[in-house]
Amino acid sequence: MADRKIALNELARRIGLTDSNLSIFKTGKAKAVRMSTLEAICRELHCQPGDLMEYQPASAEVTGANDEE
Repeated sequence: MADRKIALNELARRIGLTDSNLSIFKTGKAKAVRMSTLEAICRELHCQPGDLMEYQPASAEVTGANDEE
């Protein structure tokens, strides 16, 4: 958003989300995102989904707590 010089509230308006819902996505607290929302964000920011998200393993995967032997 900073690279594109667009404010959160302006992007939210353009894609039809509330500021608070877009903020949850922006801060990495979203547990899920609709493909249509992701598509709209990418369209407005002229980017790819990988520019917006990165994979982070769940804490159980990091610690190996669920590993089967």
